[in-house]
Amino acid sequence: METAEIKPMVNQILLHISNTPIELVDYCQKNDILVEAYSPIAHGEILNQPEIKAMADKYGVTVPQLCIRYTIQLGTISLPKTANPEHMKSNTEVDFEISAEDMEALKNFKKIESYGASSGFPVYGGRI
Repeated sequence: METAEIKPMVNQILLHISNTPIELVDYCQKNDILVEAYSPIAHGEILNQPEIKAMADKYGVTVPQLCIRYTIQLGTISLPKTANPEHMKSNTEVDFEISAEDMEALKNFKKIESYGASSGFPVYGGRI
């Protein structure tokens, strides 16, 4: 912000359950910069977390729906990726609210250490 000639309007960041850079999100929001949360489903690896599945079951939703709702409740724009029309439709069905207590648990969920086959991608592999 100190050196920008034009204030950024959007910041697209890797943001999902187990990777929530709260300080960056807060900074952007305080400076009226929209945050786009890409890979809200952790490149699919969040599907392998039984604790997240249990929480999704508690709300009667799928894990991707819980993940998308999480990013929305953080005040971000969620950018899930799918080529499957059924998943596209399901991804829009997020008309529920995660409790404050569960939001805190999700913000502090253990960090995913490996993104499996996607670990070679620079962002997931920690090379950026």
